[in-house]
Amino acid sequence: MKHIQGQNRDQIRMISLNQMVEKQSMVRVIDSFVDMLDLEQFGFNYFKLNKEGRPPFHPATMMKIYLYGYQNSLRACRQLEKACKTNIEMMWLVNEQKPHYKTIANFRKDNAKAFKEVFRYFVALLKDWKLIDGKTIAIDSFKMRAQNSLKNNFNERKVKQHIKYIDKKIAEYEKELDDEFDQETKDKLDKNKKKKSNYQNLGKQLDETNDGQISTTDPDSKSMVFQRNSVKVGYNVQAVSDSKNKLLVAADTGNVNDTKVLATMVEKAQENIGEPEDDSEMNVLADKGYHSGRELKACEELGVKTFVSPKEPRSKINNPEFTLDSFKYDKLNDNFTCPAGELLQTNGRWYNKKQTNGSLYYQVKHYRTKACKNCKLITECTKNKMGRVIERTEYQEYVDDNNKRVNSQPEYYRQRQQIIEHQFGTLKRHWHFDYTLTKGKEKVLGEVYLAFTCYNLKRTLSIIGFENLMSKMKAHLNYFLLKYDLFFANMTSFASFRGITKFNSNKTQFNLVYLIS
Repeated sequence: MKHIQGQNRDQIRMISLNQMVEKQSMVRVIDSFVDMLDLEQFGFNYFKLNKEGRPPFHPATMMKIYLYGYQNSLRACRQLEKACKTNIEMMWLVNEQKPHYKTIANFRKDNAKAFKEVFRYFVALLKDWKLIDGKTIAIDSFKMRAQNSLKNNFNERKVKQHIKYIDKKIAEYEKELDDEFDQETKDKLDKNKKKKSNYQNLGKQLDETNDGQISTTDPDSKSMVFQRNSVKVGYNVQAVSDSKNKLLVAADTGNVNDTKVLATMVEKAQENIGEPEDDSEMNVLADKGYHSGRELKACEELGVKTFVSPKEPRSKINNPEFTLDSFKYDKLNDNFTCPAGELLQTNGRWYNKKQTNGSLYYQVKHYRTKACKNCKLITECTKNKMGRVIERTEYQEYVDDNNKRVNSQPEYYRQRQQIIEHQFGTLKRHWHFDYTLTKGKEKVLGEVYLAFTCYNLKRTLSIIGFENLMSKMKAHLNYFLLKYDLFFANMTSFASFRGITKFNSNKTQFNLVYLIS
């Protein structure tokens, strides 16, 4: 008995690449998906050819490379270059073209806006295919490491520490030079003075920033707390998912935390998917990190009902029986009733108050009563000797409405995790999309849109199946072919009328070339 034997390497075979790729392989979906897109309308580079010089690779070829690579954890340009030479599916996908890794890298760097438009177009197409309804969306975020080390990220405390250390070294070198001149010591002294000047310039730049930090390699990246309280430099990526089939519908990146972005993400989702088909109100689910009165009000003005997890009152831990919830508010008379039955009233004046980070103001009213001075419960209620003071913000009405909705429909709110969080597991764990290979917010966001397009494409395949998806993409392609057939017919008549002697149309990518004699 022998082991299983392989085939002879020197055996000549009559076989094509097409026969070596499975009939229902994901690579065939990617090929059809890119071919059905009118890439030129999205603003991809290198569509227009020069009369001289080496012709570029077609954007469709480069797009296919990236869609295949991101779905197979091949993101680095050198990995993609190698795959074009060794991977049978990739060789089939790009017709055995072998672009240089620098060409592959430049395509990702130069087409960030185009990736966004492709993602938005695909989302609109999914809505047209009834896979997205826009009735309930969920918002959450995940963090990605940037191309900027923590060493090259500075805040005021860090800059002062560096300057303090350099001053100490400068003093040592100056003392050595006073005792005896040495050229090496003089060079070290000059080098440290130059370093000090650089850190002083960083200090001046820090004064002009809003968040008190600067990253020198990737200026748009910020230091933030990742998992297990580790501090790294990166981006906080916002994502919006539709509840019907858990497909991603919007993305953004910017702020370190989630407090100020709820309304922005709702607006982006509305731009991409529009209003629900049955004219119902859109609902948005989010965790307590997004809970902000200002944002809740902005969402209501956008015609959206919020279900954002309420934040626990700070006083609940110290005084569980005298939390803010224990004070009953009377909207008609604009006063509070405390647990002891006394009325806390306001003078009607609004006071400006800063948020924790000091960047935004909001208005509050103060409510108090003179009965606190003689109340036996004052020591349990407050540490303020003058009595309990309640602040009611200008957004409290929106906060109360949101909290009431969440508390009255806990099962509905629990859908949030199912709708949005499992996508991050696929992106970060399976596809290793936990760090960015580009620099700058726009380019990083372009990479995010590219990954999200990959996710939606693979998710759609799982939902409707290979044959159904291919037929839908073929129907979409035929629609455009018919549309452009009519355009070509009109252009031919126009060309004859205008004396155009040459008219060439390439329907595969819908490029139009016509020369006027």
